Amino acid sequence: MKNNIFKIAMLLLGFGAAVTSCTKDLDLKPTNDVTSEVVYSTPLGYKQSLAKIYGSMALTGNSGPAGAADVFYPGSDEGQNADFYRTYWKAQELTTDEAVIAWGDPGIPDYHNMSWSPANLFIHGVYYKSLYGITIINEFLRQATDEKLAARGIAGADADAIRKYRPEVRFLRAYQYWVLLDLFGNPPFVTEESVIGGPNPPQIKRADLYKYIETELLAIESELPTAKTNDYGRADKAAAQSLLARLYLNAEVYAATPKWTEAATYAKKVVDAGYTLMPNYQNLMLADNNTSNPEFIFTINYDGGKTQGYGGTTFLTHACVGGSMSAASFGISGGWFGLRTTKALVNKFADPSGATDKRAQFYTSGQTLDIANVATFTDGYAISKYRNVTRTGGMGSSMDFSDIDIPVFRLAEMYLIYAEAVKRGGTGDINIATGYINNIRLRAYGNTSGNIIAGDITLDFLLDERARELYWEGHRRTDLIRYNRFVESTYLWPWKAGVAGGTSAPAFRKLFPIPSADMNANRNLVQNSGY
Repeated sequence: MKNNIFKIAMLLLGFGAAVTSCTKDLDLKPTNDVTSEVVYSTPLGYKQSLAKIYGSMALTGNSGPAGAADVFYPGSDEGQNADFYRTYWKAQELTTDEAVIAWGDPGIPDYHNMSWSPANLFIHGVYYKSLYGITIINEFLRQATDEKLAARGIAGADADAIRKYRPEVRFLRAYQYWVLLDLFGNPPFVTEESVIGGPNPPQIKRADLYKYIETELLAIESELPTAKTNDYGRADKAAAQSLLARLYLNAEVYAATPKWTEAATYAKKVVDAGYTLMPNYQNLMLADNNTSNPEFIFTINYDGGKTQGYGGTTFLTHACVGGSMSAASFGISGGWFGLRTTKALVNKFADPSGATDKRAQFYTSGQTLDIANVATFTDGYAISKYRNVTRTGGMGSSMDFSDIDIPVFRLAEMYLIYAEAVKRGGTGDINIATGYINNIRLRAYGNTSGNIIAGDITLDFLLDERARELYWEGHRRTDLIRYNRFVESTYLWPWKAGVAGGTSAPAFRKLFPIPSADMNANRNLVQNSGY
């Protein structure tokens, strides 16, 4: 499926410059004569625009790393704030026990130090990229009404196809609003009903945004294609159900109302759709992870020849290689000497070699377990989870840009959501949950030696199991906040909040600040507490 349109979005039209942003600061003004009336004049234009919406999650713009970013603001560049996923990953992982980075770019050490401010450019990156995605989705929905299609003479099968795109892009908007809900809590809020170029958008309260996302997902659930029937990399019913399961798992954080039964219910809906685990955990993040993979539910797709940029899995393959590591064995031309992990993650495994638990993918030669200096690459074990090579040992299509797709949702997460939700009191069956966890551990251990019984399932066990299974996949900050272990002194890790042995941080750090540039541009916004 590497040839479908969602792998080649960067080759398509420059639609991003043709719409204005939901925030004044983005200043997305037309740079040519491409307008919505031109873009959406034909059925092909709608299809290309759909590809642009999906592509905006994996790309900086239409030209790759060539200075033509969709979103630009002073002080940023396409390397620092590459695609959406790289900016999201940094916020979710560099703030936790799972990752540190050696680089000293202004603002990047603030993540692990928990010292970020509203001026932090990396926070700006994820905020504006999510809002950009929402902006182009809103425009698509404005242009895909029955009235617009009729006015343009688009009818029959072409019109039916465009109508089927609508729930997909509504899912993608719900996902981006979930990102803003989780990271920022109270962002500006716009839909296709908002007037382009009109008043500054209002700010939505966190609990209200939670309810909006839930309502949208429930509304489109029945309209989306049945699980596994859409093109690879496109949203289907299981994608919406997965996001609902994740939303409900964190409902107590977002809206002060636990939804454990709902989390278990929706996780099981996805499990029952027929997904199975990829047999070998160490094949999950390889260059050919898009083929014969029964586990991935919804992905962000990368292709070394067609989605070239410094974000996503290009970042995750290159930035974790340095020291004595062989770049060629990772399918890349050279390492960037950046990312490692802390011993807090390493110590969650019986041993770091992978001989016991195959999920332990650490590079230790020449690396120290303890981190004396975050800026020294050889301080801290490196991670070998992302490798731009195939299961047969072949190279990806490029040694500079990765072929590895990112699973936004995969089956193992749904197993873990079900187990946690049931353990926390949701309606479900603890024996079914135990079976799900043993599925994960059977793959990890290669035999039943890692199997557990129902009595072994505790919340502490599940948090550690999530770390062992999902590390470096963009989950950890959200998990630690749900468990009240992100800023608290009850759980410390090396260099947490800038102290070698770790220390607590103020509670307001559970949310990132609204970027200062947007605060200055939109007087409707009230800054998150503490900033």
